[in-house]
Amino acid sequence: MLLQKKTTRRKFLLGSLMALPVGTIMMKGLSAAQAAEMAAPDLLDYKPVFFSPDEWQFIMAAADRLIPAGGKGKAPGALETNVPIFIDQQMHGDFGEEIYMQGPFNVHAPATMGYQIPFRPQQIYKTGIRLANSWCQQNHQKDFHALSDQDKDNALTQLQKNGIRFADMGEESLVASQFFGELLSDTKHGYLADPIYGGNKGMKAWIAMGFPGARASFTEWVKQHNVPYPLGPVSLQGARA
Repeated sequence: MLLQKKTTRRKFLLGSLMALPVGTIMMKGLSAAQAAEMAAPDLLDYKPVFFSPDEWQFIMAAADRLIPAGGKGKAPGALETNVPIFIDQQMHGDFGEEIYMQGPFNVHAPATMGYQIPFRPQQIYKTGIRLANSWCQQNHQKDFHALSDQDKDNALTQLQKNGIRFADMGEESLVASQFFGELLSDTKHGYLADPIYGGNKGMKAWIAMGFPGARASFTEWVKQHNVPYPLGPVSLQGARA
């Protein structure tokens, strides 16, 4: 789902600028990529359209631990790149409507059996966050977002390894690792996707890893092995970093 936000005259003009197929657009000293970052929502000001306030706190805290700032090469973290906004936008609307929802389902079936969850992604998040916070309350007397970084990492590990047993909390149709897998996958997608979808603000993730983005031609680089790519990334809207 494309990023949904209120349109102002300033953002409309910046959006129009991004759509122009030119490589060196400058606007009062700003590159097109810098202008695009200005037009992107500020994470602290963003109002989620799918998640409740409590769920939003979980998403913010979990994304921050899954991709923390200052990684290898001082790469930006999930919060710097608006990953939570990407997840919120993806869950909003009809995302997942194409998933077959007629049983029978076997949540313990191997991955080779395909999708075996009687929930769409939205339901996975709602259920998973509620149960994860319940486990944190039982073990730490706090919701997930209020835990120390070490305890957050432990809680995420327990989700990943099914150390948190959703069945013991009354949920037989979803296991913890399935919720963790959805969360981790969407966090990665938000970090690496084109900024038009709400994450990867300013193409910061692409810049950090040297990914060229949506450049149309690479023919001159096909045979140049082990040579750093010198050009910055290009977004789907034509912004260049």
